[in-house]
Amino acid sequence: MSMNLVTTLYLIASICFIQALKGLSHPTSSRRGNLFGMLGMALAIITTVGLVFKLGSEIATTGIGYVIVGLLVGGTAGSIMAKRVEMTKMPELVAFMHSMIGLAAVFIAIAAVVEPQSLGIVKQLGDAIPAGNRLELFLGAAIGAITFSGSVIAFGKLSGKYKFRLFQGAPVQFAGQHKLNLLLGLSTIGLGLVFTFTGNLGAFALMLALAFVMGVLIIIPIGGADMPVVVSMLNSYSGWAAAGIGFSLNNSMLIVAGSLVGSSGAILSYIMCKAMNRSFFNVLLGGFGGAVAAGPAGAQEARPVKSGSSDDAAFLLTNADTVIIVPGYGLAVARAQHSLMELAEKLTHRGVTVKFAIHPVAGRMPGHMNVLLAEAEVPYEQVFEMEDINSDFGQTDVVLVLGANDVVNPAAKNDPNSPIAGMPILEAYKAKTVIVNKRSMASGYAGLDNELFYLDKTMMVFGDAKKVIEDMVKAVD
Repeated sequence: MSMNLVTTLYLIASICFIQALKGLSHPTSSRRGNLFGMLGMALAIITTVGLVFKLGSEIATTGIGYVIVGLLVGGTAGSIMAKRVEMTKMPELVAFMHSMIGLAAVFIAIAAVVEPQSLGIVKQLGDAIPAGNRLELFLGAAIGAITFSGSVIAFGKLSGKYKFRLFQGAPVQFAGQHKLNLLLGLSTIGLGLVFTFTGNLGAFALMLALAFVMGVLIIIPIGGADMPVVVSMLNSYSGWAAAGIGFSLNNSMLIVAGSLVGSSGAILSYIMCKAMNRSFFNVLLGGFGGAVAAGPAGAQEARPVKSGSSDDAAFLLTNADTVIIVPGYGLAVARAQHSLMELAEKLTHRGVTVKFAIHPVAGRMPGHMNVLLAEAEVPYEQVFEMEDINSDFGQTDVVLVLGANDVVNPAAKNDPNSPIAGMPILEAYKAKTVIVNKRSMASGYAGLDNELFYLDKTMMVFGDAKKVIEDMVKAVD
C-alpha cells in the first residue's frame, strides 16, 4: 500500500465523517448520516491495518496481532453494549465512551514517550523526541486524562446509582475550590512545558497525574441541571485529545476526525449553554463563578396541589382542540414512548391537533427526547424545538407534561434568585390547562421546586408514565 493511496483513503474517510455530521443534523437524514459514519470508520480501520503491514515485516508480525485482538475486543464489546443498552442508559453510555477515548489518548501518548521508535516518531533507539512532538504529546495526554476522569464522574452523576458523594447529582463545592483548580491547571501546563523543552519523563508523569485529578475537580461542582452540557463538553475534549495525538503520530485521519468531534462538540456546548442561560466558560471551567447549588430534593415545604386520575386527564385531552406534549426523562425511565405514540394517534383521529415540544436540554443528553420519539416513530412534522413552539402555548387548550421538570419551571422567568433564572424554558404555564404526570412531588434533577405544579390550571396525575398513558389510551376509547 503506497503512501499516496493511504492519504487518498484517509481523505475519503474524512469526507464520510463530514457527511455523517451533516446527516445527523436532522432526523430525516440521520440514518444516512450513521451509514456514512460507519463507512468512514471502516475505511479508516482497514487503511490503518494496511499501513501497519507497510511499515515492515517485523512490525507487522509482532504488532498486527495486538491490532486484531483490539479490533475483536472493541468490536464485540461495542456490539453487545449497543444491543443491550436501553434508552434511559444512553447518556451514561456516551459518557463511558468519552472516557475510553480519553484513556486511549493517554495510553498512546505514554507508548510514544516510552518507545518513540515503535510509533515512528523517531527512527533510532535513543533518538530524542522533537520538541514539537513532545508538545503535541503533552496536549493530547493532558486533555485525554481530563476527559477520562471527568467522564467517569459524569457517568456516575448521570447513572444516579452510586452513593459516593462525587457521583451525586448535586454540585460538590468546597472553600478554595476555584483557586485549587487554577493552581492545578497552571501546574499541569508548567509541567507539560518542562517536558516539552527538556523531555523529562518525571515531569510528564506528574503532569498526567495532575490532569487526572483536575478532570475530577472540574466536573464535581457542576450540578445535575448542567449535565447535558457536560456530556457535550466532554465529547469535545475527547476530540481534541484524539487530534493532539494525531499530530504526534502524523496521522491525518486522527487529526481530521478529532477536529470534527472537538469543534462540533464545542459548538453544541455553546448552543446548549445559550439555551440554558449558562456561561459557556463557567461550565467549561467546572462551574467557575457558577451559582450556588439549590437545596436538596425534598427540602421544600409541603404545598397543596390539585390531582386527578388518568380518566380525568383523558377527558380533558379528548375535549381539547389543541394539545402539546412535553416529554421528559420520566417518560424515558418508564419506556412509555410507544404508548404515548398510540395516545397521540388516537387523539389525532378524534380531530385533536397534537404537537410535541422539545427543549434543547430535555433528558440527560443532547437530543435525548428526539431519539426517544423517533424510536416510537412519531412523525417528524409533529416534533418542534423550543424556539419554534413557545409562541403556540398561549393558544393551546391542554399541555401534557410527562416527566419533565426543570425545562418547564416558571421560576426561570419569575424568580431572579433561582439558580435557573434566565434559562429559556418551554412556556407550558401559558396554556389554558396543564396536566403533569410525575411519580411523586420530588424535585427535578436540578433540585428545584416547580411553581407550575401549584397553579390553579394544573392537574397532577401521579404514577408511572407508562401505566398512566396506557390508562389514558383505554379511556380515550
